[in-house]
Amino acid sequence: MSPYLLGLRLSGRRVLVVGGGRVAQRRVPALLEAGAEITIVSTSVTPALDDLIAAGRVTWEARPYQVGDCDGAWLVQACTSDRAVNTAIAAEAEAKRIWCVRADDKDASAAWTPASGKVDEIGIAVTAGGDPRRAAGIRDAVVSALRDGTVDARRNRTKPVGVALVGGGPGDPGLITVRGRQLLAQADVVVADRLAPRALLDELAPDVELVDAAKVPYGRSLSQEKINELLISHARAGKFVVRLKGGDPYVFGRGGEEMLACARAGIPVIVVPGITSAVAVPAAAGVPVTHRGVSQEFHVISVHVAPDHPQSTVDWPGLARSSGTLVLMMAVERIGAIAERLIRDGRSPETPVMVVQDGTLPTQRAVTASLSTVADRVVAAGIRPPAIVIVGDVVRVGQEVEMVRAERVP
Repeated sequence: MSPYLLGLRLSGRRVLVVGGGRVAQRRVPALLEAGAEITIVSTSVTPALDDLIAAGRVTWEARPYQVGDCDGAWLVQACTSDRAVNTAIAAEAEAKRIWCVRADDKDASAAWTPASGKVDEIGIAVTAGGDPRRAAGIRDAVVSALRDGTVDARRNRTKPVGVALVGGGPGDPGLITVRGRQLLAQADVVVADRLAPRALLDELAPDVELVDAAKVPYGRSLSQEKINELLISHARAGKFVVRLKGGDPYVFGRGGEEMLACARAGIPVIVVPGITSAVAVPAAAGVPVTHRGVSQEFHVISVHVAPDHPQSTVDWPGLARSSGTLVLMMAVERIGAIAERLIRDGRSPETPVMVVQDGTLPTQRAVTASLSTVADRVVAAGIRPPAIVIVGDVVRVGQEVEMVRAERVP
C-alpha cells in the first residue's frame, strides 16, 4: 500500500540513530535542521559526524546497539551495515510502537525517509516507492522548478509588490539569476528591454501584460520618461511589475533613474543584479578581462557618443596610457574614431582587439584585429550591434587558449 505522508515536527524530541557511517551522515543534518535531539549509537563515526559531536550538537554513545536503546525515542533510524542488527532494532521499535526507518530494506521498514528539499517556506518530500535515487531526482526537479518560479509562483499569497528591476544577463536565458527568474514568474506586468533575454518572455503566463520598452538605435524607441510613468502607473494599480533589462540594471542600464522615479512616487523597488555583458561576453569568447602578468585592471566604457563629441565625459588620454583591458560598449558604429583616438593618445597601433557580436547567444561570432586594422575588419565582417569591443593584451591570452586546444585535438 502507499505510505501515509506526514511532516514530523521533531523539535525537542529524541531521535535514535544506530550506525555512524555514510548513511547516518546523510540523515543527521536534516534531523538537526528539524530540531531533533539526536543520539548516535555506533562503535565509530565518520569525520563529519565527529565534527557535529565535538560541537555538542549530537550525543554519541561509542558502543554497539543494545536492547533498550529505543526507549524514549520518537523516531529510530537503523543505519548499520549489519542486516541482523537492523532487524533487531526494527523489532524493538515495533514492539514499543516507535516508527523505525531501515536503511537496508525498504520493504521491511516501517517508515521511509523521503528525499527532501526546501524553497523558502515550502518543504518538498518525495518517497517514489522507497527508491531513494528516483526520489532524489524528482525532488531536485521540483525544487529547481520552485526556485526559478516555473511551478505555481503566481499563486503565492505573499507575492511581491511594487517594481523589480531585474538584470536579465547578457542574452543567454540560462544566465539570468535564480532570483530574477523567480520574480519574472510572479509578474503581472513585464516591461522588457530590447537586449533582455527574449526567450524568457515565451514562458510568461497568458494573462501577463508585456510592454515592449525597446530602444532601437536610430529607430523606434520608448522614452525613459514614458518607461518611468509605466512602472509607476502599473504599480499604483496594484500590479507587480518586473522591469526586465539586459545585463545588469546599473551598468549602463539606467536602472538608477528608474529607481529614483519609483522612490519619488513612493513605489517599493526590488533590485536584482544581473551578469553584465561587459564581463560575460569576453568570457564567452574565451577572453579573460584580467590575467596575471598581463592586465590587473579593466575599464568598462559606454561609447554612445564619439570620443570627440562635446557630450563625451570619457578620459580617452587616460585610457590610452593605461595598460589595462578596455571593454567598450555601444562602440561598433564608432570603432574607427575610437581606434584613431586611442592611437593618437598613445596606445600602440598593434594592440590586439576582439569584437564579439551577439555574445552568449547561438549566433555569437567574433573578429580579431589590431587597433590599426579593426575598423576595416568590422566593416568587412559585417559586424553589427549588439557587440562588445575588447582592447588589450588579454585578447592574445584567449588566442593562446584556442591554440592549445587545437594542438590537443587528435
